[in-house]
Amino acid sequence: MNSSDLTIAIVGATGAVGRIALDLLAERDHPVEKIVAMASSRSAGKKLPYKGKELVVVEATPDAFTGADVAFISASSEVSKRLAPEAVSRGALVIDDGSAFRMEDSVPLVVPEVNGADVEWHSGIISIPNCTTTPLVMVLDALRSVAPITAVTVATYQSVTGTGAAADVELLTQSRSVLDSEDVVIEQYPYQIAFNVIPQVDNFLASGYTVEEDKMLNESRKILHEPTLRLAATCVRVPVQVSHSESVTVEFLNRVSVQEAKQAMSDADGLLLVDDPQNNVYPMPLKAAGDDEVHVGRIRDDIAHDNGLSLWLSCDNLRKGAALNALQILDEVLRRDCLKPSKKTAAI
Repeated sequence: MNSSDLTIAIVGATGAVGRIALDLLAERDHPVEKIVAMASSRSAGKKLPYKGKELVVVEATPDAFTGADVAFISASSEVSKRLAPEAVSRGALVIDDGSAFRMEDSVPLVVPEVNGADVEWHSGIISIPNCTTTPLVMVLDALRSVAPITAVTVATYQSVTGTGAAADVELLTQSRSVLDSEDVVIEQYPYQIAFNVIPQVDNFLASGYTVEEDKMLNESRKILHEPTLRLAATCVRVPVQVSHSESVTVEFLNRVSVQEAKQAMSDADGLLLVDDPQNNVYPMPLKAAGDDEVHVGRIRDDIAHDNGLSLWLSCDNLRKGAALNALQILDEVLRRDCLKPSKKTAAI
């Protein structure tokens, strides 16, 4: 079966990730008549350009999924929890971009380059990981092919589009206000994001970590099938429009050379080695934006640990961090011929 034969519903089509999903479908020449653009009642009737034609947005209701083969949901957890079972009951495979189902035992959490086989046991819903988890596990999966990993420390530098289109607008609006010496309006974050960094992504837990940092730990463990992986994250919001970056330190059971690490990542699908610091060549969000690969560089010995390496990565959070990963999951499902759940896993 070819993906162009499938009717794909996109919930959140007017949002930042939904728009990228439409761009990617257009790149694949997906027929306009095989796309159902969905959003809230406020956006119903809005027209979205698509390959010289228009998609008319319909309200995301249970009955709107009738006839859909696949439903890509990029909305709040509340919306996912309400609509995903309805879509599945009408015969659609749900690929969910939110956190609603990620840690449920019956729902695969998938990055195709890492654990593509997990799509085979879906019960109608497959989850996409957090857009900071995805590039991290791709790097860790490549590195663990060289030696077992004992611990990971990561600091993220997350763009505002990880929050959504409204945060992107706020960054630009605040930046203009600061430059024009005007009052700054704050709505999306606890503090001004323009010309600032905020060491908080999502709410704080009793542990002192945030929900986002907790997600990175638990999602990485699930995707890598490493339930005892030691991972500590500090997640930071930065005044960048697109692409998340991460500073990563990996400790190994045995020593891994820089050259071995570079070779492993060069050989891995979805990773692009951008590593010539002597000539100022290294990953940056500006360069990663619009690209499908995770850019990895500044790979060096970690002088604080005997068996450690440090590196830097940048990844377009709207493409590989969300929309592209969803389409690659669909590709994996079709390749493995498991669009419909098997009878033994079909109960939701």
